[in-house]
Order: sequence, then structure tokens, then C-alpha cells
Amino acid sequence: MERHAQTPVYGIAVAAQLAGVPEASLRLFEAKGLLTPARSDGGTRRYSDDDIARLRRVTDLREEGVNIAGIRRVLDLEDENADLRSRQASPEDR
Repeated sequence: MERHAQTPVYGIAVAAQLAGVPEASLRLFEAKGLLTPARSDGGTRRYSDDDIARLRRVTDLREEGVNIAGIRRVLDLEDENADLRSRQASPEDR
């Protein structure tokens, strides 16, 4: 069975381990709007491969000394750029 990068599968402990950060950092990043994991029916956070990639980007930016507001801006611009590239590549928009 093939899994998509957007499929939420990892709990917070596994996601933190994959990214090499404490679980508290994931909660902080979510509270600051840098990461929005899916939630199970019971309210448990579930992280996808895309979430893990974003989390790694956040930690890279933090290690470079970028503050939370700066990280949010960088991520917003990267998301906007990806959306524009997707629209440009989409044949239905031509």
C-alpha cells in the first residue's frame, strides 16, 4: 500500500525523534503557527512526512539564528512560492 507524503501517521514522540527535537518544541511550533499537525478523532497529534520536512526546515532556520517571526515569514514565502510553481505547472490554468 502506497502512502502519500501528506498522510498523517506519526505520533508526537516519533515525529520529535525523526526531527531530532524535544516534543515540547513541536508543541511550541504548533502554538506559534509554524506547524499544524492533523488530529486523530481522540485529539492526538498526527504528523505526515510533509510535516516532518517542515519541522526539519524550522529547526534548520532556528540553528541559523532566525527568530520565530522570521521563520514564519520564510515558511509563508516558501509556501507561496510552491503554490505559484504548482499553478504555473498546472495545464488547467493555461
